[in-house]
Amino acid sequence: MPPNAERKKITLTVGNQLTYKKIYNVVGYLRGRKNPDRYVLVGSRRDIQGGGSSAIMNQLIAALTERTKRGWEPDRSTVFCSWGGSALGNIGSYEWGEDNGVVLQSNAVAYISLNAPVRGTETLRASASPTLLQLTSDIQRRQLLSCIRGGNCPGPNVSSLQLPGDVSFFANQLAVPTMEFAFEQTAAEETTSFLSEAQFPVDSPETLDPLFKFHETIAKMTAEALLRLVNDPVLPFYPLDITLDVQNKLRGISAPPPLLLSSASALRDHAAFFQSEMMRPANDPKERDPAHMRMLNDVLRDLEKSFVLPQTSPGVFRNLLYTLPGKTAQFSVLSFPQEPLLGCSDTNKVQKHSLCGKAVNHSLSLLLRAVRSADRLVCAGLTLFENE
Repeated sequence: MPPNAERKKITLTVGNQLTYKKIYNVVGYLRGRKNPDRYVLVGSRRDIQGGGSSAIMNQLIAALTERTKRGWEPDRSTVFCSWGGSALGNIGSYEWGEDNGVVLQSNAVAYISLNAPVRGTETLRASASPTLLQLTSDIQRRQLLSCIRGGNCPGPNVSSLQLPGDVSFFANQLAVPTMEFAFEQTAAEETTSFLSEAQFPVDSPETLDPLFKFHETIAKMTAEALLRLVNDPVLPFYPLDITLDVQNKLRGISAPPPLLLSSASALRDHAAFFQSEMMRPANDPKERDPAHMRMLNDVLRDLEKSFVLPQTSPGVFRNLLYTLPGKTAQFSVLSFPQEPLLGCSDTNKVQKHSLCGKAVNHSLSLLLRAVRSADRLVCAGLTLFENE
């Protein structure tokens, strides 16, 4: 109701009955040949609000199965996940990820989401971890070029904004690089949550896309990303994008500590050298032995994990690289209002200033630790090939 409207008292009688029901996940595997213990996950939601995700998943499985019958073998394993309980808080993906957290944190390479891929027809939106922004942008750019030749093209839209969905646990708790393509109607999708999806669902796929052309586009883009992730000798991750993202967020901090700025600058320089000198020649299998290639890919896989906090206040992402929906592009540990949690609302102004200052300093120290950890990991990767 409008803010100036007369206040009204509403009596609501709830007749829900509490019952327990089982939720099922369906998981299938396509085993890799060279690195079977490195997993690329593809997840879809299995409910009426899935926006055709199950149909796209089934088509991907059918296409890849046909390729394997003709002798194709991927280098890394693919794990296909059909989640139950998505509309009630992404229960299936969260519980499965938590149960397998130790294995996934060590072996998962990336997560590709098919969470409601067609919820509109106006804009092709792509979201990705900073590590996968370039791959996601390249795939979307090629799709738009193809679309231009055919007309009726949506505009490009790629961001690293973390949205609610099945990617949340993998990106936020495990720091597994994630990506997702989706058609939507408006940019307002960024403010929705799983509750609004459950209460106010989008139109059915048959209404939005009767010829399933948009579904076909998402399937092709997802398949291209999947094939790159399971087959490229060097993972298509770009560490420089992470460092640039960190520096962009630091610009939004008022008077950042000089040590934090210098550490971020060192990380950028080392990441640029690593990306140009270590990753490029490694794509030629003749130039690098398999053991070194595996170690190189492990550095790329683990880089985002350097930015995961051991624990945070409620509402703050553990993964420092993600921003909050509706917020400016800042580190969530700094942009989230922590005053009520830390006693900053105390009436004593001196005490309030002291507590808030300690909270900010603590957050900045966490950022510094994360940046230094990432820099040490990149430098360790550089030493792998220092004698070549």
